[in-house]
Amino acid sequence: MALSNAQPALLVLADGSSYQGWSFGATGTALGEVVFNTGMTGYQEVLTDPSYRGQIVTFTYPELGNTGVNSDDEESSQPQIKGTIARNICPKPSNWRSTQSLPDYLKQHNILAIYGIDTRALTRKLRSVGAMNGAISTEILDPMELLLHVQQAPSMAGLNLVREVTTSTVYEWSDTTDPDWQYGSAVTTADGEPFTVVAIDFGIKRNILRRLASYGCRVIVVPANTPADEILQYNPDGIFLSNGPGDPATVKEGITTTKALLEAQKPMFGICMGHQILGLSLGGETFKLKFGHRGLNQPCGLSQQVEITSQNHGFAITAESLANVDVEITHLNLNDRTVAGLRHKSLPLFSVQYHPEASPGPHDADYLFEQFIQAMHQHRQTKA
Repeated sequence: MALSNAQPALLVLADGSSYQGWSFGATGTALGEVVFNTGMTGYQEVLTDPSYRGQIVTFTYPELGNTGVNSDDEESSQPQIKGTIARNICPKPSNWRSTQSLPDYLKQHNILAIYGIDTRALTRKLRSVGAMNGAISTEILDPMELLLHVQQAPSMAGLNLVREVTTSTVYEWSDTTDPDWQYGSAVTTADGEPFTVVAIDFGIKRNILRRLASYGCRVIVVPANTPADEILQYNPDGIFLSNGPGDPATVKEGITTTKALLEAQKPMFGICMGHQILGLSLGGETFKLKFGHRGLNQPCGLSQQVEITSQNHGFAITAESLANVDVEITHLNLNDRTVAGLRHKSLPLFSVQYHPEASPGPHDADYLFEQFIQAMHQHRQTKA
């Protein structure tokens, strides 16, 4: 559906290709890495996921905005993306949970958006050429002029965006009561004392915190640059390494902290960037994927067991770099055989490249939270 009085907008990619469309967000110019997400639902969670910081997201589903937006589905306090690309939009949502239309929401938060372009052709280009920088503009409608701005944007490789999204203060997550977010069985401790989990915030999603809390954990969230000795002062039963944006190899403080925490031999669980940070701290290496994995139906597994997973990442651990590391690969992405999970052979450490908290997405991998709880339970028994 077309918006009345829609303003012309232009999308230009770093290779010089351009796409004319119409604006359904804020006005101005936005620069970022242009990527695509293949999910059929969950656009609001995508918009507010800190892992998308610095990116312009192409949605392959042909229409956005049908269900509007609401505060319950936000994965952070505000949209994190630089811009949105859609084929069609729905300016009048129809859903009992909706409190605002998508165009109004984007305008409120000053996020540029373009619709009316061939998103299938754009996605095919990004798959064949690779994700690249681009710009959306409502004020610069000359492709060559906008291309000059795109050429000045920094590459995602080598870019540390964690410092832009991590919390500035320590806080304790307390959202444990909403029954709409409960699924699976909570694991309780034998002594009745909740497990204390310190979550290092590289750009953490709210549903990760909800899942940890729903399993009975006391969750303390700390900034990404928190030193190991400060984290250990909380006497945590376990340490969680969160998702986050940008190039994991640039998050030097997080890698240093994780290396130091390995010596404490406490249970540690990493998701997405947390998986990459753990791999780097153990001596592995990471590389930038051609176009990344972003969607809700990525198959992962090993040894004839498959999980359908939610994913959002543009970097991965190099499998060969783990050859002399005391870890085993537990999951592979079955589309391209990249490392999707690992576990230390002697320490209670494990991680996955995908999102078992599934917001949005399937719940196939929620058991990983229970495995983390069980590891903390065993660790507490060992100390007793």
